[in-house]
Amino acid sequence: MTRLDESAAGVYIIAVTPFTDDGAIDYAGAEQMVEFYLSRGATGLTILGMMGEAPKLSGAEAIGFTRHVVQAVGGRVPVVVGASSPGFAAMGELSRAAMDAGAAGVMVAPPGTVRTDDQIFGYFRQVAETLGDIPFVLQDFPQASGVQIAPGVIRRIVDALPSCVMLKHEDWPGLNKITWLREAEGMRRISILVGNGGVFLPEELRRGADGAMTGFAFPEMMADVLAAQVAGDAERASDIFDAYLPLARYEQQPGPGLAVRKYILQKRRRPRSGRRARR
Repeated sequence: MTRLDESAAGVYIIAVTPFTDDGAIDYAGAEQMVEFYLSRGATGLTILGMMGEAPKLSGAEAIGFTRHVVQAVGGRVPVVVGASSPGFAAMGELSRAAMDAGAAGVMVAPPGTVRTDDQIFGYFRQVAETLGDIPFVLQDFPQASGVQIAPGVIRRIVDALPSCVMLKHEDWPGLNKITWLREAEGMRRISILVGNGGVFLPEELRRGADGAMTGFAFPEMMADVLAAQVAGDAERASDIFDAYLPLARYEQQPGPGLAVRKYILQKRRRPRSGRRARR
């Protein structure tokens, strides 16, 4: 098993959780999903994120789905598991089960109850204590969490908690945050993968991001943009990105955006990706 570390780069797709028409997890569809993403250039998978509708799964379902996906991946790419939870006990249980199954690490977002800088730092210190040596991704997505994490707080977390190896950057606008983190003197360098459907990907890569961690329905766009940027051809990276931009923006509309993305995945003749009704 390859554990996630600060050198992680590439396209880590935020994967859907496929459901059957009756709302059960579609395990056969999950296997098709894995092959689809890998064939389109994904270099990692992130499951049980917001696109994976993790809150709709029971603890047992989340662990079972994790085991199934990791087995389907078969070590070809790292798998990161969303472990955010209102309680540390549930977070620890899922995280340990995920690592035992062969996951590379877990991702944690702050709860909406933390507001001050000290509260945010204290929360992630408890996360690190709960996880032990399990590497984790700090998910910075204020549009969803309601938690604004200043660059200096991220640095404080990174400096104090060695198990924090990656930032999932989804602040919007957030280009200055990436620049601040990359230029902070003496700060331990961690991986930065960006989200928001990839709508700022070229600019974020130029600021120092290492790739993308988002669920845009055309992973090959992100893989090709990253490859062009790494090769030093920023103009080609922008040209590829511009061809997909209208669709990327359409997926980002509030409300139906997730349904649009999952519908597109269905139309690409891949696994069922219906949404589970809230219980």
